Amino acid sequence: QLQASGGGLVQAGGSLRLSCAAPGRTFGIYAMAWFRQAPEKEREFVAAITWSGGALYYADSVKGRFTISRDNAKNTASLQMNNLKDEDTGVYYCAVKRYYSDTLSSSTRYDYWGQGTLVTVSS
Repeated sequence: QLQASGGGLVQAGGSLRLSCAAPGRTFGIYAMAWFRQAPEKEREFVAAITWSGGALYYADSVKGRFTISRDNAKNTASLQMNNLKDEDTGVYYCAVKRYYSDTLSSSTRYDYWGQGTLVTVSS
């Protein structure tokens, strides 16, 4: 129910923009987030945005470099990634949380997931 796109190969210091769409969604959204998983590592939180208020949350490792945004009318969320580093390499997943909870950084709290899009940063 979620479609992620925008991954690719980029040199360190470069930029990519990821998009996540929920076409024809029939479910409510409290927040949309991006997680990533590097090879042989656990999935980790990257950024989240609440759907109505637009509150923003970022992992410390991406603050100042990544920006999450949403377009309510188009049912999309985007992740603008600047100044990419080797350690940003991984599969990026978008996720939707339908209801409120006190944390947005736990992957277990999300209800729907996109298929993942690969981001490879080369130095």
